[in-house]
Amino acid sequence: MPPDAERFSWVRTAVLWQARRDTQARLFGDPSLRQRRRWLAMARARGADPHRAVDLTQLRAPSFAVLGDTGEGDESQYAVVPPLLAVAGDTDFMVIASDVVYPAGAKAEYPAKFLHPYHDYDSPIYAVPGNHDWYDGLEGFMACFCGLPEPLAGGRAPVQPASYFALDTGPLRIVGVDVGILGRLDAEQGAWLRRVAYDRAVPKLLVSGKPIYADGAYDALPIQGGGTVDEIVRDPRAQCVAALAGDVHNYQRYPVDVGGRTVQYIVCGGGGAYTNETHSIPRVDLPGVAEADVRLYPLRGDSLSYYSKRFQTWWGSAGERARRTGPADVTLDPDTAARILADRLGIEPVRPGAASAAVDPRALAAAERVFPVAGYRGWNRWFSQYWDADEPPPFKSFLRLDVDRGTLRLRCFAATGCAEHEADPPVEDEVTIPLP
Repeated sequence: MPPDAERFSWVRTAVLWQARRDTQARLFGDPSLRQRRRWLAMARARGADPHRAVDLTQLRAPSFAVLGDTGEGDESQYAVVPPLLAVAGDTDFMVIASDVVYPAGAKAEYPAKFLHPYHDYDSPIYAVPGNHDWYDGLEGFMACFCGLPEPLAGGRAPVQPASYFALDTGPLRIVGVDVGILGRLDAEQGAWLRRVAYDRAVPKLLVSGKPIYADGAYDALPIQGGGTVDEIVRDPRAQCVAALAGDVHNYQRYPVDVGGRTVQYIVCGGGGAYTNETHSIPRVDLPGVAEADVRLYPLRGDSLSYYSKRFQTWWGSAGERARRTGPADVTLDPDTAARILADRLGIEPVRPGAASAAVDPRALAAAERVFPVAGYRGWNRWFSQYWDADEPPPFKSFLRLDVDRGTLRLRCFAATGCAEHEADPPVEDEVTIPLP
């Protein structure tokens, strides 16, 4: 990290003010739908075709990294870099899925929050913008990745034609989709997506700024004028094998049965920002996918245990108030936390030691205080942002994907922030996807 780097905090007034545009978009409409057209017109005025696929067909067995929601510029982002370089530094390219720079995508913050962290990664880096990248009208993002209106000073060479794109490798087409601030596509991008989904008979992998499946819920991502992104993903003619996305800051994988074949829907937003808790995810029971099929990092029990310690640290800092009103201790070990959540959700605990963990009244009271049975109350609604922490383990993650002999191997690596894992990061999930 640069010696003058500051710790990023979501409880600063200036940061919250810069991120206000999400609320404005919900009240007055998403401006990205019209602003995107301005950027496409600018590209065309310079003689470029923003709808043309990037030709990487010389890559017959491509390997690439995917990580999402990276750009806080503090310890939690830099903790991902050593293991990323150790196990994915040799990949052909990288794709960042959502929120390259927090809090508002400012061009001035790209050196510290994008260029410097990944300056040792020698291959091209592509990106799909997230809602925070759109808060400045996409000015910083377009300068960095598309060279519009001018390339970012001191930056990498621009490598993509627009905020959405297709990368054509030999055996696989990667389709990057820009869903703006609120998770919607304009009509022109929708028409482009339908074309690139069907005009080349190779398997497709979608990367977007917001997930279709996340936190036990489903969002098909509507397209202006009719239809949804997921309708295209599920269409067997598109040959889409997986849909990856950031926005939610952890790892989740939903293998969904769509008419007799499986599509892997993956949240890969653990690339550097605060960690979204997983203990608030309800029991998964959705058409085509059940609880037993879902994979999470961190595990629900690890998440509850981690945030109980964060809560205790915060409560203890209140000093006299804590001594007067308690609780004396609200920390939960991972096995006990996993047992409590398994009992609450009616599921089998994932951690091996959870089945024999003793759950006493103190543990139940601690769980209720950290995560009330009735759901979020008070500060609990803002668990992740308020209790953002940079000390190990931050529960960050990134993906490495390798195409080889008709399969796509996907591995989720943990970035724990611990020295012993920098060169050999743990694999938290792995799946081999057959390519049609």
